[in-house]
Amino acid sequence: MTSGGTGYAGVLFDFSGTLFRLEPDPAWFAGLADAEGRILDDAAQRELLHRMTVPVGPPVPMEGEALRTWHARDLSSADHRDAYLHILEHSGIADAAERERLYGEFSNPLNWTIYPDTAAVLRAARDAGLTVGVLSNIGYDIRPAFEREGIADLVDQFVLSFEVGHAKPDLAVFHAATAALGLPPERVLMVGDSAEADGASRAIGCGFAQVEPLPVDARPAGLLDAVRAAGAI
Repeated sequence: MTSGGTGYAGVLFDFSGTLFRLEPDPAWFAGLADAEGRILDDAAQRELLHRMTVPVGPPVPMEGEALRTWHARDLSSADHRDAYLHILEHSGIADAAERERLYGEFSNPLNWTIYPDTAAVLRAARDAGLTVGVLSNIGYDIRPAFEREGIADLVDQFVLSFEVGHAKPDLAVFHAATAALGLPPERVLMVGDSAEADGASRAIGCGFAQVEPLPVDARPAGLLDAVRAAGAI
């Protein structure tokens, strides 16, 4: 889905489910037990993964300070950590050291898997003369994921919610991102997997192209197709 026509001078990419995807290693859960000492089976592992990655929620009961950290989780690293440690505790992970270990795995940018066409799309955008940005709701630095893949130099600006103090769909973050690109919103295409969060960019005049946040192996060229269909490359 696109809007805004052609004539783009810049493009903003969402991170999770757009350029990269978090696909946990089964080894993270090996021997992991719940509060009753039961080893987590495949169903329990899938539920835990859902709770740690769900974009809306909260996925477990929260009130008071815990609820505040949930709503602020993408605005500061400290709140991100506290919110997800609470989720792990209320998902039956009783051991504090295990909670810390699992949070470390989920929040390690080097544990994210790149989509097959991400590098090609970023290079095509650069070759087309577009200014490229990554705009992400995130509570930690994702630049190391790009550095590992050798594509950090293809991104002109990283606009990360925990660094700028605003998160999608707050329009302030789109204003900040387009300003970082040095472009008016109507010259920028926003590419992401969420019509609600990423698509809110249309309210300030950006174009929007949507991708599906499928498993990496199931989406070999979805990003490329979406950006081409938008007329950006």
